[in-house]
Amino acid sequence: MFTGIVQGTAEVVAIEEKPQFRSHTLRLPPERLAGLEPGASVANNGCCLTVTRIDGDRVSFDLMQETLRVTNLGLLKPGDRVNIERAARFGDEIGGHAMSGHILCMAPITRIIRSENNRQVWFRLPAEYRRYLFTKGYIGIDGISLTIGEVDGGDFCVNLIPETLERTNLGFREEQELVNIEIDPQTQAIVDTVERVLADQAGKND
Repeated sequence: MFTGIVQGTAEVVAIEEKPQFRSHTLRLPPERLAGLEPGASVANNGCCLTVTRIDGDRVSFDLMQETLRVTNLGLLKPGDRVNIERAARFGDEIGGHAMSGHILCMAPITRIIRSENNRQVWFRLPAEYRRYLFTKGYIGIDGISLTIGEVDGGDFCVNLIPETLERTNLGFREEQELVNIEIDPQTQAIVDTVERVLADQAGKND
């Protein structure tokens, strides 16, 4: 489990390509290496990945075909930076919201509104997932726990404070770039349950 409180970014320093498979290596800051061992879970742009190799400050992860298809990790190149979060432990403070690290889809950035002390960023969610959008609802964007500010059809925005811009890769994202989306699991469960109940009732009334 993850909390959506991104601990910083890490640089992609190497990529190894194989058919329908990829490994990438990040250079993690020293404070994120303590106690890290192969087999541990680390969120990369919100996607839960397993550590496969550690060589000093270089930490490697394997990406299967489905991960490459659903997430933006297949678009990375050396020099890019990804948001990282070590898996939560029992007793850790949940400062964001509970996240599984299972990415639902990607969404493009459609608009960025910059002001002196904050930034509003708009995204467009694929049609099949728009029923999960609610103003003030939780959403995970590249692993960051954020609150939805406004919803306009399939578009939604988040408002970012300087700390989020400084700590995460949303500080240097540009329009049309793709971000990973994880819908709040509770929201998804409630919407799916209500839709199922309504469908069952409609079927009984036919």
